[in-house]
Amino acid sequence: MLYYLLTSLTSEVSAFNVFRYLTTRTGGAILTALLFAFVFGPKIISLLKVKQGRGQPIRSDGPQRHIVEKAGTPTMGGLMILSAVFVATLLWADLSNLYVWAVLFVTLGFGAIGFYDDYLKVTRSSTRGFSGRVRLLAEFVVAGIAVACFMWIGEKPLSSSLAVPFLKDVLIPFGGFFIFVGMLVIVGAGNAVNMTDGLDGLAIMPVMIAAASYGLIAYLVGNAVFANYLQVHFVRGTGELAVICGALVGAGMGFLWYNAPPAMIFMGDTGSLSLGGALGAMAVAVKHEIVLGIIGGLFVLETVSVIVQVISFKMTGKRVFAMAPLHHHFEQKGWKEPTIVIRFWIIALVLALIGLSTLKLR
Repeated sequence: MLYYLLTSLTSEVSAFNVFRYLTTRTGGAILTALLFAFVFGPKIISLLKVKQGRGQPIRSDGPQRHIVEKAGTPTMGGLMILSAVFVATLLWADLSNLYVWAVLFVTLGFGAIGFYDDYLKVTRSSTRGFSGRVRLLAEFVVAGIAVACFMWIGEKPLSSSLAVPFLKDVLIPFGGFFIFVGMLVIVGAGNAVNMTDGLDGLAIMPVMIAAASYGLIAYLVGNAVFANYLQVHFVRGTGELAVICGALVGAGMGFLWYNAPPAMIFMGDTGSLSLGGALGAMAVAVKHEIVLGIIGGLFVLETVSVIVQVISFKMTGKRVFAMAPLHHHFEQKGWKEPTIVIRFWIIALVLALIGLSTLKLR
């Protein structure tokens, strides 16, 4: 909205031309989302405390200290993040861009699914939400609609192909089947972030790092000159997704202020599912799906640890890790929570730098 208002005044005030630049609007989205979280965050936390009473149910089979230290902390903090992202995007993004609406659709759609799951957990005072199969089905439906939109907006054959990092001209054509590939990327990303969200501040910083990385990728891929220089596939219109990435970074910083140890609020499935879905959707939109596995490598490690643990226990009756996901394994080994969180942040940053290197190493 501000984008249209300010650019319409450029004929009268030439200085407003600066708001035509994507970098300016991305910066505006960061500051707007951050300010929104700071102003409305305490009110949202207070409201959730009143509504939820005993807060998020704590797993009885998890680390025992969580039952004592984290009991009573409200969940659904993702509402703070989603609200900040939505407001910042509406103010600073070009709303005529269909990529923006498709990514917002996934973000809010996954957020609604996560919200319902959180709601059932809180009202039932149980760590069990609604049926896993129903939840996955809902996620695949939302993701499928978004991927179909990406394929319709984009140029063929790129929009229905999988780009291979490090190889500038290699595309794996899937045709109509690409919709299933895209769905797997988005749903996988959503649930991977969801599994990572288990310690105060653990998930939100890697999400911010990944969002910043994809903001840069979107800016470069959506610019014909930069895309040609870097020899990456140019995807017209995706540069506008940098604004959403900026909003995610700003909202994430604001949320981390309240989620830092000891957390005043948890993001819950409302936040983790929507943030992961947003990252997955952006990866599909800018044709850097495989790179998400590198930039979001921490989320992949957490997910793999769960898969390995389940398969090992079912086949041999033995556990590979003291507890899964991976961050709980290190808790059981005696690592302090801040140590785990900060070291995982460092891993996420290193993986993001490796992922970004694919832009030039071709």
